[in-house]
Amino acid sequence: MSRYVFKLPDLGEGTVSAEVVSWHVKPGDVVAEEQVLVEVMTEKAAVEVPSPVSGTVISTSGEPGEMVAVGSELIVFETGDGTGGEAQVEPARAPGAGTRSGESAATRPTSSALAEPVPAQGRVMTSPANRRRAHEAGIDLTQVCGSGPQGRILRRDLEAHIAGGARRAPPAPRGDDGGAAPEREEIKVIGVRRLIAQRMSESKRNIPHFSYVEEVDVTELEALRRHLNSRLGSGEPALTYLPFLVVALVRVVRDFPQCNAHYDAERGVIIRHRAVHVGVATQTSDGLKVPVVRDAQRRSLWEVAAEMRRVTEAARVNKATREELGGSTITLTSLGKLGGIVSTPIINAPEVAIIGVNRAVDRPVVFQGAVSVRRMMNLSSSFDHRFVDGYDGAAMIQALKEHLEHPATIFMSEPQRP
Repeated sequence: MSRYVFKLPDLGEGTVSAEVVSWHVKPGDVVAEEQVLVEVMTEKAAVEVPSPVSGTVISTSGEPGEMVAVGSELIVFETGDGTGGEAQVEPARAPGAGTRSGESAATRPTSSALAEPVPAQGRVMTSPANRRRAHEAGIDLTQVCGSGPQGRILRRDLEAHIAGGARRAPPAPRGDDGGAAPEREEIKVIGVRRLIAQRMSESKRNIPHFSYVEEVDVTELEALRRHLNSRLGSGEPALTYLPFLVVALVRVVRDFPQCNAHYDAERGVIIRHRAVHVGVATQTSDGLKVPVVRDAQRRSLWEVAAEMRRVTEAARVNKATREELGGSTITLTSLGKLGGIVSTPIINAPEVAIIGVNRAVDRPVVFQGAVSVRRMMNLSSSFDHRFVDGYDGAAMIQALKEHLEHPATIFMSEPQRP
C-alpha cells in the first residue's frame, strides 16, 4: 500500500484559491478514479473536483466555507501497490469504451454484486445537480439504485427511478417531543450564496446607481409572440418576451455604446464593447447566476431564444462552464410572473447598466383618444451614474421602448445614414 497526496489543482483563469462548498467523501471512504470528491467555488463558478486515483480516503483538508490555496494539500489517499490481493474498483466508462492498456477481462472484478445497481447504504454518493433534482422531485436518494462506482447515483439512475413511478419522500420528521421545528436555524453563508452576497455588496457600495422606470405598451409584441408560437410544432418551446428584448437591445446599444461597457477600476478605464454579450439573471437552487448569451448581435430571434434556454438550463442544473457564467457586457433580469410593478436591480459589475423586466398585464389605458384594454409592462433599469448620464440612460430606454411597441422595427434594416 502507498500514500497519495492530492493537492488542489489549478482551476484556470488565474485562480489562486477556492472555497470548499461541500465534501462528497470522508475519511474511511473507498473511492474510484474520476469520482467527485469535493465541490469548490472559485470567483467564477462552482467546480466539482474528481479523484485522480482509486483508493481509501485517509484525510481531507478544509471545512465548508474555508478557503484552500491552489497547490495545497486537499486530500490524502491510501492506494494499492498492485501486489496485494485486493480487488481494485474500476471507474465507470462511457458505453462502448474499451479496456485500459494492459488490462484483460480476467483481471477485472467479476462479482455480480459490483455490477448490479443497489440502493444506497448510508452516505449517498451523487452530484449536487442530482441532489437538487431529487429534492425538487421529492425523491429519497437512499431508495435510488446507483450504477456508478461504489453505487454512485448517476443522472440516468435518478431519471429511471422517477420514470418508474417513484413515490415522493415522506415529510421531514418533527422534533422528538412531537412539537414544532426549532424557532431558529443558523445557516452558514458559503459557496454561490457567499459569492452573491460579496458581489452585490461591492456593487451597491462602489457604484452610484440611478434607476429609471418606463411603461411600455407591448400589445403588438404580444400579438406577434402569440402568432409565432402558434406556428411551432408540438413540443417545441414557446417564445417568451426576453428573446425579443435581447434582439431589440442589440439594435439600441449601437447608438448608446456607453451602456454596453465595463469599468476597469484598477486602470481607471471604460471599455466599450462592439459585441453584445447579454447576461440573463437566472434563479437557481444555489442562488442567482448570470449565464451569458454571447454575440447576440450575430444571432436571429430563434437563435437567441435557443441559446438563452441552453445556458439558463445549464446554470440551473449546475452544468454551466466558467465561460458561460462570465463576460457579459449588459444584463437583463426578470422575475417573470412575479415581476411586480417596479424593481431596482443592482448592476452586475463591472458592467454599467442592467435592465429589469416587470410583469406584463392587461389593463385599461387611453389609446388613440379612447379607453381600451392594452397589455402593459414596465422596464426598471439601473445605470452607473459615473459613466452613464441620466439623459443618456433615459434615452436608451425610450429607444428600446419604441422597438418593443412597434416590434416590426426590430427586424427592419436600418436606413442609410448621411
